[in-house]
Amino acid sequence: MPLALLALAIGTFGLGTTEFVPMGLLPQVAADFHVTIPTAGLLVTGYALGVAFGAPLMTALGTKLPRKRMLMLMMGLFILGNLLSALAPSFGLMMVGRIVTSLAPGAFFGIGAVLAAELVAPEKKASAIAIFFTGLTVANVVGVPLGTYIGQAAGWRTTFILVAGLGVIGLLSIAKLVPELPRPEGVHLRHELAAVRKPQVLLALAMTVLGFGGVFAAITYIAPMMTHVAGFSDSAVTWLLVLFGIGMVIGNLLGGRFADRALMPMLYTTLGGLAVVLGVFTLTAHSEVLAAITVLLVGAFGFATVPPLNVRVIDKAHGAPTLAAAVNAGAFNLGNALAAWLGGLVIAAGFGYTSPNWVGALMTASSLGLALWSAALEHREKRTAVNANPGPVHSELTSC
Repeated sequence: MPLALLALAIGTFGLGTTEFVPMGLLPQVAADFHVTIPTAGLLVTGYALGVAFGAPLMTALGTKLPRKRMLMLMMGLFILGNLLSALAPSFGLMMVGRIVTSLAPGAFFGIGAVLAAELVAPEKKASAIAIFFTGLTVANVVGVPLGTYIGQAAGWRTTFILVAGLGVIGLLSIAKLVPELPRPEGVHLRHELAAVRKPQVLLALAMTVLGFGGVFAAITYIAPMMTHVAGFSDSAVTWLLVLFGIGMVIGNLLGGRFADRALMPMLYTTLGGLAVVLGVFTLTAHSEVLAAITVLLVGAFGFATVPPLNVRVIDKAHGAPTLAAAVNAGAFNLGNALAAWLGGLVIAAGFGYTSPNWVGALMTASSLGLALWSAALEHREKRTAVNANPGPVHSELTSC
């Protein structure tokens, strides 16, 4: 695998840390600004919505910039936003800092995923994308737990200052290691927009929103769920986040490996498994041991969906994948925002801290239904093509 993937993974490490670290610090942030935990959870929702809408916007604005320069610009926004969050004197201004930060990940993930796929042979696309996202998963093993520990010991503002420092490292790594790859000839914004409007691309985006969003329904409120229901201490949340991160690393790498072999069957397996695990979490959250195991499984099944979902979008947007990949990064975060909001609603309605798990299970099961529908439509389109032109198309289907 090219060394440039390392630089891209360093960038995703910083982005992953800033995205997930507030979840372990929600009680501290809420206490500092004198707001409720569901209100503090809006930092997660606001960030996710910023990514969802910022991804296509920033990618469209950057269509005439070299992709390497665009990646560096996104890391600059990341640094600025984290510094604003660290220095915010009020909850509202911290939200502004989070929204500035949120403008970076969508375009970075979209452009970076396409670059990662272009740096390797076609049959290794899912594995390359998995390595690209390894920084995001490792952030949950190292960056998020460490940031949570530092935030609890030295204050959450210190954590955000250190995260801004990660952005500086990512910026320098990209400048040094990522090559200047030209944009494909003849591909303009209108081609990118047309690719996003394809029915199969839209279905894949919806699968992303509902599928990975299910993870955030549970994980956004992991700190109060584990301390109030399972009986863990506040300090134990750090190690639970480590378990979640380990699951993410394992799931991401396995998801990439097996998606290269059989994309849709891997997607069925991961979405189905995730729905079951989230549903069971409502019960296992009452036991420390079982809760810890379930947190690991949520991370594993959740991130095993990431490589196949990204490859599905890139493949179906063939010829103009950059905007589609960026919109898919936004779709991940739109699902995160929806799940965090719905999770906060059921908690505020008095259903308890385990109720978001059912929200996540229903979202993921819906994504599995869309995946099956998408595959059925694809199969019908191929059969129609066979009937219309039986000779060459039949041979192509047979070879597949």
